[in-house]
This record gives sequence, C-alpha cells and structure tokens, in this order.
Amino acid sequence: MTKKRPAAIASLAAAALLASCGGGNPLSNPDSIQNPGQTTGQKLSFIYFQKCVNPIYSLQLQVNQNGVTTTNTCASGGCHDTNTGTGGALRLIGSAPAVDLSNPANTPEVVRTSDMYKNFYSSQGATVIGAPGESRLLEKPMLQVLHGGGQIFFDANDPNAKRISFWISRPMPQGQDEFSIAGNSMLAANGDCLDQ
Repeated sequence: MTKKRPAAIASLAAAALLASCGGGNPLSNPDSIQNPGQTTGQKLSFIYFQKCVNPIYSLQLQVNQNGVTTTNTCASGGCHDTNTGTGGALRLIGSAPAVDLSNPANTPEVVRTSDMYKNFYSSQGATVIGAPGESRLLEKPMLQVLHGGGQIFFDANDPNAKRISFWISRPMPQGQDEFSIAGNSMLAANGDCLDQ
C-alpha cells in the first residue's frame, strides 16, 4: 500500500497543476481553435514583443480559478506550452531564447524560424490588431470570455495587461513588417518597456 501512495500523490499534484490552467480540455473546445481574423494587413512589433510581452509568459502569475488562488506561468505544461499545453490556439515555447536583432546574420527569414518568432506568431494570432479590447490575448486572462485557466489579470490596469494592450494597440506602419524600426518607438530611451 505504501508503494501506491507516492503514485497517488503524484497524480493528485498533476491534476491540481492541470486544473489551474483548465487542463484536460474541460471546455470541450475543438482541437483546432480559430482566432479572430485579421483585416488590417498590419503586423505587430516583434521588437516590443520579444522585450516586453514574451517575458510575461514565464512570470509566476496569480491565477484565480473559482475563488481558489494559485500561481503558475502561461507557458507551463498544462497551460499554453506547445508540447503539453491544453490552452487552445495560443501555443508557447517557454524556453525560447531571445534573438539578437543587431546581428546581420539574423535576417527576417532566419528570425521567422526561431522559437521566439513562433511565440510572436501565436500571440499575434490571438489578437485583433489595433483593438486590445477585442483580442483573446487580453479577453481570456481578464475573463471577458471563458478562459479555462481562470482569471490572470483582474482589470486593464494590471501592469502586464497594460503591456499587452500597448503592444496590440500600436501596429507597425502600413506596409512595414514586424521587424520595422518603428517598434523602437515603443521603448524608452533607456530600453525600458513603455505601456502608455
């Protein structure tokens, strides 16, 4: 009987972790979730995403699930991890290394094959460019639409929600790609992330 106890405890711990992110697809969502379509043809800034948005996915954030508060990361297994996550269309690689955009070898074609770009692409797909209030990337963690992972941001004034909103509301100029140097205007002179 003592041999079964560690296995039972491990099973309970795994279930608790998955429950904190809505694991096991409790909402019966189809495996191929579709995000709202893009209509502007514009792109969001990769520069700002890499420096200011992607780090949010690895933070230990408070999660309120039916009145029970725990902590977890968005990129964890059971949540939005690309390999083991159950979190719908948003797929993340928690260990995605930053891409040195000052290195001439990192052309747009090279960057687009990186894990960081995969996170960017998936995140941008969960937005309506220019409309943070209509973007699943914010609606879900604020529980404006059903989110199996519970409430992450209690309102739009949460510092992380503000950064995501800032990113979504400032697309690159029409005709410029996601690597446009216009993205640098979203950073302070010292390189810190702006959010308003």
